[in-house]
Amino acid sequence: MRHNESYNIQKGKMQGMQRNIWLMAVSIIVILILINNTVYYFLTKKTLEESLNHEMLALAKQLEISLEQSRLGAELYQNQIGRELRTASIATQYALDPDVENVTNEQLVELRDKLDLSHITLLKREPDDIILYKSSDPTQLGKSTKSWDPWYTAFNQLFDNKEVTVDWLGQKLTNFWSGPFEVSSTDVSKIYKWGYYFDGASNYIVDPYVSYELLDQFEKMTGVDRMIENSVKHNDDLLEIAFINPEMFPDGNQTIHPNGDVQEHQVQRPIFYGNYTFKSKKDVELVRQAYTSKQMVTLKEKINGKHVFKMFIPVDVTDKGMSITDENGVPMNSYVLSLVSDYNVVQKQLDKQFLNLGLIIIILTGFSLLIAFVAMRYFRQSRDKAVRVTQETYIDEINQMFHSIRAQRHDFLNHVQTIHSLAELSKTRELAAYTKELTGEIRLMNDIINIGNPAIAALIRSKISQAESHKIQFACSFSGLNMQEMGAKTLDVNRILGNLIDNAFDEVLKYPDEQRIVNLTGNQTACELELTISNICEDAPGVITKPLMEAGYSTKQDEHQGLGLSIVKSITDKYKGSVKITAEPNNWITFSVIIPI
Repeated sequence: MRHNESYNIQKGKMQGMQRNIWLMAVSIIVILILINNTVYYFLTKKTLEESLNHEMLALAKQLEISLEQSRLGAELYQNQIGRELRTASIATQYALDPDVENVTNEQLVELRDKLDLSHITLLKREPDDIILYKSSDPTQLGKSTKSWDPWYTAFNQLFDNKEVTVDWLGQKLTNFWSGPFEVSSTDVSKIYKWGYYFDGASNYIVDPYVSYELLDQFEKMTGVDRMIENSVKHNDDLLEIAFINPEMFPDGNQTIHPNGDVQEHQVQRPIFYGNYTFKSKKDVELVRQAYTSKQMVTLKEKINGKHVFKMFIPVDVTDKGMSITDENGVPMNSYVLSLVSDYNVVQKQLDKQFLNLGLIIIILTGFSLLIAFVAMRYFRQSRDKAVRVTQETYIDEINQMFHSIRAQRHDFLNHVQTIHSLAELSKTRELAAYTKELTGEIRLMNDIINIGNPAIAALIRSKISQAESHKIQFACSFSGLNMQEMGAKTLDVNRILGNLIDNAFDEVLKYPDEQRIVNLTGNQTACELELTISNICEDAPGVITKPLMEAGYSTKQDEHQGLGLSIVKSITDKYKGSVKITAEPNNWITFSVIIPI
């Protein structure tokens, strides 16, 4: 009954341990899945962001090329308009009197219509000013140009028959200078391109000019605005495109005239193509950073209720012209391209991928848990079987020991009668030999009982019987053994003892009966358990240099698998103990196992 109770208790402990291992395995699987999902999420997010970057950069390159083509085309178109204005100026001068006082505004109106110009104005030089003296546009008459810097300087250079050298960009031809399309100083609601001609044949500068509508029509047919519109329309994640003048961003350049009119300069606009509606407080700093560092700069932010991804890309100008200038009118050699995309597109792709991934994870997790459950169940059944076999062996050995004790008690009367008969017959020598053998057997049984642990005692009893059958002189001695105070489990200690004894028995069976000697001692202190076994071994010094404790190594290759001593080593390492092998005098070898308690 007690043996069954012990077995059930041990089985319960094993089942509890298996449940803990099962929970630990499930927890590890869940943690690994969470780690895998987290890593996958951020890697996928990074990949999608890089994909979006590449897509935007490809689009930016396409826009950049188109812008340069359009800008250069517009530059050529403006230059052609400038040549036509010079031709119109020469035609006007030939048609008019060389003295401005003899020219009427009506004549200028008539010439304007014949030459298909917006207007014609004649500039007269006075001692301290240059004024718009005659014009087909009545609003121009009498206007001073003294405040038109640097245009006023250019007018004086023309009147002096000098080459125009102002920093402001423009087109220079013989006796002629033309600026870019610009907001009118006299009517800030109009944009014109003016030409100025003076060759000394008259006392006035001929100033024909045309409306921006010409260039506007050209750009609408061949320019960037249409491509920007189409790009935004056909890209779901693209919200906005803007070509930024980094020197003028964000307010541009304005001139305030004495009459209070505010003139914005066409070539100094902060945004010269596209739209700029997704505004952030960081934009000015980021545009400047991209412009000065020549490196792309990005920003993720919530603007206008949308989570957007902004890219500021510096673009080099291969051929300067009149399209974009700094605050001094000097042509720019680079600008910044701004692309705004909807970052929610990335999030939607992530959500879609994670929905698919979630289904895969659920299937794989279920399959993994099923495999783990089957493996754990198989492992538990194997362990239960091993425990059951060990328990049954333990019970058999205990029963054998009790059977030996009962046999001694049963034979006690026979022993007494034999001793009495030998004494009556005065067979003192035979009596001494008989009692010596009888007391030795009893002492041996008492020594086994006094080991202090039934399982170990049963193992020793079994090994003693085995030694007797092979004529091995097996002596063992234990002191202080108390497994309740020892950390090592009885099962593991028995495995160590069993493998050490079997190894010693295998070795001494090679030799004659008188050399078949094996000595075993066990000693337990407050700190450690020490098990020592010694036996005859020829060439012991050479044997101890071999890898005896490694799995698979054996000096008996034909008969053994070389696992016994490696099992001893692994169990000892499990309890952070040590195994020592020494060669003793007279061809003896000793194995010492020390396990901390």
